[in-house]
Amino acid sequence: MLWLLLLSSYLIGSIPTALIVGKLIYGIDIRDHGSKNPGATNTLRVLGKGSAIIVVLVDIGKGAFAAYLPLYFNLDVEPLYFGLLAVIGHCFPIFAGFRGGKAIATTAGTLAVASFPLLLVSYVTFFLVIFLTKYVFLGSVSVGVSLMIYSFITTEIDFELIFIFFTLFLIYLHRSNIRNLILGIEPKINDKNLINDRIPPKNGNLKM
Repeated sequence: MLWLLLLSSYLIGSIPTALIVGKLIYGIDIRDHGSKNPGATNTLRVLGKGSAIIVVLVDIGKGAFAAYLPLYFNLDVEPLYFGLLAVIGHCFPIFAGFRGGKAIATTAGTLAVASFPLLLVSYVTFFLVIFLTKYVFLGSVSVGVSLMIYSFITTEIDFELIFIFFTLFLIYLHRSNIRNLILGIEPKINDKNLINDRIPPKNGNLKM
């Protein structure tokens, strides 16, 4: 049962939400447009707010659903482990050639079930960093950093090693953004040129 649920968590995370939305509504592979990442940020950039909201909600739901599995089946296992497997599935989805998103929405869903204090600390930091820097990827990396720091300064949780590796994992996932920042070509969230990447729905009428 345990191993089946762990595998299920990975498979749940592997559902490529942005890819599905892009193909069904717009007839495109979102991995060929914008930043080429099938996540919520690039969905906003390429497909618009409506599609981005759908992607965010479903991706959050993937993490929350996976983290809830041990609670539903009354298993004495930390929900965070199940949620993190969904995060790995989201980033390396078996259903999409292992080319996935960058973890942030699915992590939020995981923490919403596993630990509300961790959710609060990490995503307040996430939005604050984006507000101050206007770079989404810095906010994303700050999620891992804030989780790591919080795990060291509190006695309520014991996930220091996990969050050290998670921070390194986020840095790896955002390595292209870091390279672009160094080269001076990483767009800020308020960059008006991003509108040039927008693609209309394939039926020409749907407002997304």
